[in-house]
Formats: sequence, C-alpha cells, structure tokens
Amino acid sequence: MIYLDNAATTFPKPECLYNAVNECMKNFAVNAGRGTYKAARQASEVIHNTRTALAKLVNISDENNVILSPSATIAMNIILNGLEYTSNSTVYITPFEHNAVARPLKRLADIYGFSVEVIPFNGKTQELDADAMHNRFIVKHPDVVIANHISNVTGNILPIDDIFSASKEYGAVNILDASQSLGLLPIDLSARKIDFLVFAGHKNLYGNIGTGGFIYNSSLKLKPFFTGGTGSDSLNLEMPAKMPDLYEPASHDIVSVSALNASLSWINSIGIKNIYAHKKELTDYAVQKLSELSSVTLYLPENRDKHIAIISITHSDYRPEELADILDNDFDIAVRSGYHCAPYIHKLIGTEQTGGTVRISLGYFSTKDDIDCLIDALRELD
Repeated sequence: MIYLDNAATTFPKPECLYNAVNECMKNFAVNAGRGTYKAARQASEVIHNTRTALAKLVNISDENNVILSPSATIAMNIILNGLEYTSNSTVYITPFEHNAVARPLKRLADIYGFSVEVIPFNGKTQELDADAMHNRFIVKHPDVVIANHISNVTGNILPIDDIFSASKEYGAVNILDASQSLGLLPIDLSARKIDFLVFAGHKNLYGNIGTGGFIYNSSLKLKPFFTGGTGSDSLNLEMPAKMPDLYEPASHDIVSVSALNASLSWINSIGIKNIYAHKKELTDYAVQKLSELSSVTLYLPENRDKHIAIISITHSDYRPEELADILDNDFDIAVRSGYHCAPYIHKLIGTEQTGGTVRISLGYFSTKDDIDCLIDALRELD
C-alpha cells in the first residue's frame, strides 16, 4: 500500500513506538495513579514524562498544564463546554475549522443562543481579509476565537498570530486547533496569545490513535465537562481542584501514552525543523507533478510558503469518491475523498457541489517514489 492519508493518521509510525507499545503491554499496562506497586509507578512515570515532553515542545514550564485525553475532539469538547456563555456572546471561527469545533459550537449555540461568526478569508488565495476581520471585531466584539493552525483540507498555514493578537484586544479567549501542526511547526506558547492549544497524538506527533489533549496557557478556569474517578481525593464527590486531575477523569490509555512518549523522543531526536524541511520538499515536488496534469485541479493557498503536506484535488472525469476508489482498488494507493469533516472550507474554495475533494496528505515516511506512483496512476486514467 502507498499510504497518502497522513492528515487523518500518520502511518507508518517510528520503530521506537512499536517497541514501546510491546514493552508496555508486557510489563506495565496497568492503571496509572491508582496503585503504589511497581508497575503502576512505572505507568505513572511514563505519563509524567509524556507531559514533560509536550510542555517542553511548546515551551511552558508546568507539565501539569498538559491535559491528556483520548482525542483532540474530546479535548476541544472539554474546553468549549467548560467556558461561560450568554446569549450575547460571540464566537469567531475560521472557515478552515473541523467538525471537532463546528459541531460542539452548534450544540452550544443552540443551548445558549450565542452567535457563531466566520472570520473572512479570500476563497481564491485562502488569505485572511484582515481589514474585514477588524471591522467585524469592532461591530461584534469577540468573546471566543478558535483558529485551525493548518487546514486539514488545503494545507494552508493560517496567520494565527494576526488573528489572536487582534482578538486579544477585546479580551477574547483564544483557542488553537494544532491537530495538524504540533510536531510539524514550532509553537512557543510563552510568546503567543493562545489560551488553549488542542493537539492530536496520532497525526504529526506520530503516536497512536487514542491520544490527544490540550495545553493550558491561561489563568481562566474551565468548568469540568467530564467527571469521574481520578485516583485522588476519592471521598470528595467534586472533581479534584488541581490540574491535571480536574480535567482527566477515567483511566489513562497507558499503552497509547507510552507510544506517544516514544514518538515524542523520536521527534526530538530528528528535530521539528528537519521534519518540516523534509515534508516541504515532498509537498513542493507533489504540487509540481500534479500541476502538470491537465485533468487535475489543485486547491492551493496562493502563498506557497504557507503550505505544507496536504493537497486537495479534483479530477475532470471522476467525482472524488470515484477517483479514490480507483486509486485504492486498481493501484493500492490510499487517499481520502469527500468533505474531510470540514463544513465551511468547501464553500470557500468552491467544492461543495463536486462532492468535496480528493486529499493527498504526506507524512515523514512518504517518499518521492510514492508521489511518482500516484502521478503514474493519474496519467493512466487520462
């Protein structure tokens, strides 16, 4: 299989991850924080080391501000449901947001009656309309702003500093969806106006499905959304006041956390800059080759310096689902077709009526040979 669906889940994984999973399953796949015996202490140590590695990755000092969850979607729900709203609240999002953001907001807007506004971007260039954004902020002050760092449909790197700096002038809570960026782009929370950063462990952090979370960078206290056992303060029916226990009920998936801990060490050994440079080279190579095909339309940001790893295309002769099926069944090439859980972006780029796009997404272990095989397959279909 030629795997080109890394925006969904990176695959394959670093070899050290497989070794870590095997070691954990054999030796300490037990409940962390619930016992004082040796295996439980080892599990707790792995969780602590994982928090520390994530804190270091984003340059914060307190690893207890790293909240682990089973996915970025669950982490986003914890944050969004933990905020306070009124009917007069205004929440701003970008048109690049995933349903992990859009659907919780729809539910909350139905409950509280607040408005959800979309920050204006140019559909052709995919660039922020800064003047229009500032004007909207003046008319309707932002209370919460959520921005995707890298689009999971077009690979556009959004100008999050411009957006969050403007919204902070109104005291907004800023939430960064770094599901596609953490592990690929450097993120220094100490120098950015980001209150909460949401991450997915199984994408550019190269961990297992089953890990994600968020990183607290604010004095704001969220209401607990999930409650349950933590192994601490067990006679108290309220959630423990301290972090991370306050936001981490239930048993940790220690096997997946062990995998994430190993993959974070792997990322540190290679270096984010080197990972980015490799993926950027592959991205530019794929764009060049795809651009030579007359039957293919590419949906790229105009500023190619702000584009990485993800390429959406349509084909003149096939709907996206048809093309993806042919690539899978006839050429054993794995891509994704459809709307990619992103409800707003397809209106912006004009693919609502086409059935969405075919998404080609590259990982660290992708090769130019993989891209060449894709190009050969597409040429064969012309």
